[in-house]
Amino acid sequence: MDIILIPLLIVISAAIGIYSWIVIASVIMSWLVNFNVINSHNNFVIMVMEFLYRVTEPILVKIRRFIPIMGGFDLSPIALLLFLWFLQAVISRVILKITVVSGV
Repeated sequence: MDIILIPLLIVISAAIGIYSWIVIASVIMSWLVNFNVINSHNNFVIMVMEFLYRVTEPILVKIRRFIPIMGGFDLSPIALLLFLWFLQAVISRVILKITVVSGV
């Protein structure tokens, strides 16, 4: 069981890490567009922003139901990142527990 479970948990943790970076990239892109640092009419920029929006927005909408936008600041990406980092910590503890108990 450990042969399958530990690599699976490592892959899940890596996917969570990649998704965390996607959320961070989405936030930075929105700042750059809002402050007119990058041209939002460029096709490549539109394509990247659309990808980031489609990947992050379904989860952020669910978080915004509980944490509304306050004073013009959207705190939902922060809440999502904290939750993702919490999940990574839990997964790493589970991996540690499995390796200590089984002696791998």
